[in-house]
Amino acid sequence: MSQTANPTVIADDVVVSLEYTLTVDGEIVDSTEGIDPIEFIQGHENIIAGLERELYGLKIGDTKKVTVNAADAYGEIDPEAVVDVPRDEIPSDIPLKVGVELDVKNEDGDVLEARIIEITKDNVRLDFNHVLAGKELTFEVTVVDLRAADEEELEHGHVHSEDGDDDEDFEYFDEDDFDDEDEDEEEEDDDDDSSSNGSKK
Repeated sequence: MSQTANPTVIADDVVVSLEYTLTVDGEIVDSTEGIDPIEFIQGHENIIAGLERELYGLKIGDTKKVTVNAADAYGEIDPEAVVDVPRDEIPSDIPLKVGVELDVKNEDGDVLEARIIEITKDNVRLDFNHVLAGKELTFEVTVVDLRAADEEELEHGHVHSEDGDDDEDFEYFDEDDFDDEDEDEEEEDDDDDSSSNGSKK
């Protein structure tokens, strides 16, 4: 793509600056209102597929309401992604409360995200499904700006911020909006190396 002229419509390899409001089950759960718009490269799977597909052809200033089914968002709920782990395998510094999120290392050494959904005398039930799995998502979006991605951004597949830092591995539509125990999350940030074993969907 030529980098001498700004694109006029959303197409592959275009950096999109987007304002959005996300509604789930009739409730607003995330929004860029009052903060900076999100930025991503169209066509590089930076955002969920169902939303990305509906943005093609939009121009600066365009608004659109997009409904995305679970299959095109975070997938359906997988019952096999819910597992029981013995309580004594949960690190002692992780609060045993329903809603707490933790990182779990599987047998391959991959770090997976889970949520505590039930606690019994002997076990802790972990849900490895995405918090929005099985949910229909409704977005109201406004295109704020468009520009051509530079060569380095295209090579890396994501937008670079103005201060030179890579915005890699970001996830928009923050799961924190759905957590009952947000205040416990800071205690879990450094638990990657002391996690229990588990399985994932």
